Amino acid sequence: MKKQKEFKKETELFKKNGGMLQTSKAIYMGIHPRTLYAMREKGVVEPMERGLYRLSEAEQLSQPDLTTVALKIPQGVLCLISALSFHNITTQIPHAVDIALKSGARKPRIKYPPCQFVWLSEPAFSSGIETHRVDGVPIKVYSLEKTVADCFKFRNKVGLDVAIEALKDCREKKGFTADPLLKYARICRVEKIMTPYLQAIL
Repeated sequence: MKKQKEFKKETELFKKNGGMLQTSKAIYMGIHPRTLYAMREKGVVEPMERGLYRLSEAEQLSQPDLTTVALKIPQGVLCLISALSFHNITTQIPHAVDIALKSGARKPRIKYPPCQFVWLSEPAFSSGIETHRVDGVPIKVYSLEKTVADCFKFRNKVGLDVAIEALKDCREKKGFTADPLLKYARICRVEKIMTPYLQAIL
């Protein structure tokens, strides 16, 4: 209780931000660097990654890797195997967090969790982005149909078998229609490659 009283205002700011704050944002919101370090020393907050803290008393995160990446790389979009896993339609286990960046963007510096990056030009980068809240943190992820098209685009990276499996699993989803898949296939310039596989399962 003493810890909570000592840093009551600062703790409330953390709580309003899902229990996590980057150092830069904490300082912007009025938490002095010395206060932040004192909170860390007294166990009120704990470091998740360089420049990112969470309240020690906060509930365990359901997706700590995703929330860390979303906070550290807000310009990135969850894609490929990680996006398939997010949508619960793959048997693949992501060994790193797959993140799409806009062409020309600098590769972010992040030690943990391990990340794999792909760069997309417009309109492929901005198309099909959804925002979901996980553990109170907004996470950008490509829609299922856009993710399937991306898997065909990066089939040499993820494996053609993974792309075909994703297409078949997408077909089994309730309310499935081929139009969104074809739309993103055109945007990603894989329509000729994906269409024969799509026709085979329709």
